[in-house]
Order: sequence, then C-alpha cells, then structure tokens
Amino acid sequence: MAKITREDIQIVSKHSNWSEKGVAQSLKENVYNDAKAWQSFLKLFLLGLGASFITFGILFFFAYNWEDLHKFVKIGLIEGLVVTITAVVLLVRLSDFTKNLLLAAASILVGVLLAVFGQIYQTGANAYDLFLGWTLLITLWVIVSNFAPMWLLYIVLINTTFVLYTEQVAHDWSAGFVFTLFFSFNLLFTLIFVHGPTFNLKLHSPRWFQNLLLLGVVSIGTIGVISGIFDGPQSEYIFLYPLVLLFFGVGIWYGLKHQQIIYISLIPFGCIIIISAFLMELSDDAAMFLLIGLFIVISVSLLIMALLKLQRKWKR
Repeated sequence: MAKITREDIQIVSKHSNWSEKGVAQSLKENVYNDAKAWQSFLKLFLLGLGASFITFGILFFFAYNWEDLHKFVKIGLIEGLVVTITAVVLLVRLSDFTKNLLLAAASILVGVLLAVFGQIYQTGANAYDLFLGWTLLITLWVIVSNFAPMWLLYIVLINTTFVLYTEQVAHDWSAGFVFTLFFSFNLLFTLIFVHGPTFNLKLHSPRWFQNLLLLGVVSIGTIGVISGIFDGPQSEYIFLYPLVLLFFGVGIWYGLKHQQIIYISLIPFGCIIIISAFLMELSDDAAMFLLIGLFIVISVSLLIMALLKLQRKWKR
C-alpha cells in the first residue's frame, strides 16, 4: 500500500465530514515525524557530516602541506584513497546510504586528483577540461548510486564545464545563444527529475533536490532575460524569451494545480526582478529608481499576501 501523504489527507478532509481530531490523528500517524524518525535522521545527518569533514580534511591537508610533499606522494595518496574507498564500497557489507556517501566522497577526490595532476605537470589544458574529465569519470558512479547529492554534484559539474567552455573556447557564441542553451538543458534536468516517475524513470529525487533544480532554472532564465534587456533588442534572444515565458506560465499553473508553493514564490519573484530591470533600462534617473523601489516593495508585499492566502486555503 502506498504511503499516505499530507496532500491525500487534505483532499479527503476537504471533500468529507472528517473531524479535526481524526485529521490530526492521521497526520500524526502518517505525516509527522516521531522519535524513531528523528533518530534515523540524526544518524544519517551525522554520518553525512562526518564523511564531509573527512573529505574536506583531506583537501586542507594537501593545501597546507603542498610545498613539503613530493609529487608522487601527492598523486599516490589521492589515488590510494580513491581506490580504498571504492574497494570498501564493493567488498564491505554496508547500508546503501553509507555506500552512496563513500562514493560521493570518492567523486570529490577524483576532482582533487585531476587538479593535483594538472598542477604538478602543468598540462596547459583549459580549466573546462578538468571539469569535463571529472564529469566523465564519475558518470558510472552517479548512475549506479542514483543518489540525489551525487546527481547534484554531477549537474553542477556539467554546468561548470559549459560555463568555462563558453568563456575559454566558444568565443564566437553570442550571449543570447549561450543563455538559451544554458537555460534549455537545465530545464531538461528539472523536467526529468520532477516528472521522472511519469516516464518510469526511477531516479532518487527528493523534494529538496527538485527545489534546488527549480531555483537554478528560474535564476538562469531570469538572468538571461535581464541580459537581453540590457543588451537591447537583438535577434539572438528570440528563442530565450518565449521559452522562459512558457516555463514561467506552466510553472505557475503546475504549482497551483499540485499545491507547490515553491513554484508560486520563485517564478513571480523572478518576474518582479525582470520588470525592475526593464524599468531601469528605460531610465536611470532618480525618479525611476524611486519608482522601482516602490514597485518592488508593493509587488513583494502583494506576493507574500497571496502566498499566505493560498496556504490558508490549502490547509482547509
């Protein structure tokens, strides 16, 4: 039997005469966390925190002792750690969460290994080559682990590789084309992880991960439109504007339909920033800055009031 969610309880209570006491009891049994759930959370949180401290401790060790270490020691230590962690994941019986944390630590160490190798031998490669190699080398681990932090690291590496490539190699790409491509593949990532179950994609996609992806794609779309506003009317942004507009419209509709407050807060806030940038482009005198300030205060206040009203409505 599928787990009863808060939304299920809200729908049933809205269309029935279910008492408040019964609703509260059902929320306590099926939604709210009990002592056992908190113990499990603390166990996983402390385990993840410990793995993070160990990983970054290794990074600071190399940073502090860099000049005193032989180049073979530098590379050998990192390679040994990567091999050891991978062997532990493969050979030792551990929980899936622990194995995924170890793989995440090994994935970070792969990037450290590439950086150390490039620093020692001065390969002369562009910075994007490091991140591209890092991305390719951990691809199998990311797919096998199907772990949200690993997916997040993977997407960040892809975005970093793309940004550095456009800055160091693709000098003939226009800003409009870069933003359109940047926004498009991040939108694709968001759609895949939010609607993966619809297409039978069994991806580990918790709500916090989906919210981060949404924050990223809204930010990229907003910055891209603002860039087009300040660059003036140019044909290179012709595909970005309708794409962002369509995403914003569908996103608000999806948020209202599925009662996802994150959509109805981030997207209108992005629209407020875009309108403010448009007004600033029209004029940069003192009166316009006063108008923009008033617009931001009023629009943000109205947005907060609307969000509070929606929350009260959805809780009924």
